[in-house]
Amino acid sequence: MKDDQLLRYSRHILLPQLDIEGQQAIMSAHVMIIGLGGLGSPVALYLAAAGVGEFTLVDDDSVELTNLQRQIAHNTHTLDLSKVESAKTSMLAMNPEVTVHCHPVRADNEWLCQHLNGVTLMVDCSDNADIRYAMNDAALAKNIPWVSGAAVGFAGQVAVFDPREENSPCYRCLYPALSDDVLSCAESGVLSPVVGVIGSLQSTEALRLITKFGEKQHGCLHTWDALAGDWRRWKLSQREVCMCCENID
Repeated sequence: MKDDQLLRYSRHILLPQLDIEGQQAIMSAHVMIIGLGGLGSPVALYLAAAGVGEFTLVDDDSVELTNLQRQIAHNTHTLDLSKVESAKTSMLAMNPEVTVHCHPVRADNEWLCQHLNGVTLMVDCSDNADIRYAMNDAALAKNIPWVSGAAVGFAGQVAVFDPREENSPCYRCLYPALSDDVLSCAESGVLSPVVGVIGSLQSTEALRLITKFGEKQHGCLHTWDALAGDWRRWKLSQREVCMCCENID
């Protein structure tokens, strides 16, 4: 590690749970982020600042004025620009050492399976049920962990799915049949810091998967209600009849 890198990442290196070995693992990681909106913005910026070496950004949307209330990777000067390019600009301004690949496309299972070679983990920051199911199925097919996040109104949730772990539930175990009707912020609204909180937690879980600090969180659902100021942690298990896990006792 170069002297300037030792200085840049010194506050990570001071943590005994990370040290130089943990920071080197972060710098060697390749993270795919699906969705560069309210959740994807803090995830992209925090992981770039943390020193993740390589990113694949996936989003087919462009920056709109209504996004700027909460999507902090974008700004007035990047209106109408693709979100992946806008986020890349912000990430490189934060840390010019990272490598960022941009894909202004809508991910599906086939596309994901074609682009997951060499990827360490995925972070789900989308607001689309079909994309989440595609990520789940691709993660199982490629044996890659992923961190899912969602936020709407005053509430949010984060879950970690890791098919490498024995008896770890998948996204379809949690939501066998989910509709996009309950996912959109466009109709329901969202408090801007809520996506920042949830995105920050997703970033933490991504770094946990990379460096293995602390307790494993796969198969856990964390929920936050900003109105009540209430955090909850739910332990998940494989569904007895799951079309993906095929775990029938």
